[in-house]
Amino acid sequence: MTSRSITDMADLATPMAIRVAATLDLVEHAGSGGATAERLASGAGASAPALRRLLDHLVEVGVFALDGDRYRPTALGAQMGEDAPEGVKPLLDINRAGGRAELAFVDLLDTITTGSPAYPRRYGRDFWADIDAAPELRRSFDAQMRWRFRVQGAQIAERFDRGRFTEVLDVGGGDGSVLAAILRAHPRLRGRVVDLPPAAAAAADRFAADGLDDRAGAVPGSFFDPLPTGADACLLSDVLHDWDDDAARAILAGCRRAVAPGGTVVVIEPLRGRGAGTAIDLFMLMCFGGRERTVDEPAALAADRGLVLRRSGPVAEGRTALEFTAA
Repeated sequence: MTSRSITDMADLATPMAIRVAATLDLVEHAGSGGATAERLASGAGASAPALRRLLDHLVEVGVFALDGDRYRPTALGAQMGEDAPEGVKPLLDINRAGGRAELAFVDLLDTITTGSPAYPRRYGRDFWADIDAAPELRRSFDAQMRWRFRVQGAQIAERFDRGRFTEVLDVGGGDGSVLAAILRAHPRLRGRVVDLPPAAAAAADRFAADGLDDRAGAVPGSFFDPLPTGADACLLSDVLHDWDDDAARAILAGCRRAVAPGGTVVVIEPLRGRGAGTAIDLFMLMCFGGRERTVDEPAALAADRGLVLRRSGPVAEGRTALEFTAA
């Protein structure tokens, strides 16, 4: 067996070919029966001669197969489809928030030499400002978050005991998918989402559609501003890893101020060694200036803001819950 070379590992042709194929909806245009390069080019608005060369490379790497003059996606290539259960298309389509962010890796050298995220260097503004300025990017980001928690939201609701709480404030809770799962699992619980206006509006729509609007609400705002008070628990799901340590401390401090006396702050994150590897850690640095942390690191950040780690444990596949109370 031929060993893999460093040039194989550094190859950009294949990952970019796959991303372009996803962006051009080639799986959808081809269907299960396949299509000619000319037909695919017509559907995708592409140059037929150029697209044929792209498709030939995708055949070589096993993403498409060539039957006569028809190109069809293999089982591997079908994962790029919009409705594929793997749900990876938003991460590959370079016109969506996830795929667009991945392309900022081309400026990784600047991140490693300066310590600053590459995303603003490539796009002229940070990730959050970018998606707020482009509604399509915002919608694609929210859809990506919904997909991420489609299974894990129910796991979080079922595996972590919230029966002792009466009201949860889901800080940075996006369109409310996690909070909705929690409320369905705990019928006596009430909750609110706090997020920027587009996400808060989506959360309000979700709660109304799910028949939860009598127990759930959405508050437009930033977690860097004063949060609504009165809840006995603040929830931070996949929030802290987007931010550097100073910002993470500020978010935790805001949550501590928001909860009622004796209240709880629950942090749910992928952690290094517990669901987060080196590749996603590098992405968080490159895109946001954030980081994937070990279990001890958020505990230290919280301790700096008067919060003590009381318990921790797995709460969903690849995610750990850390529960803090005021010192």
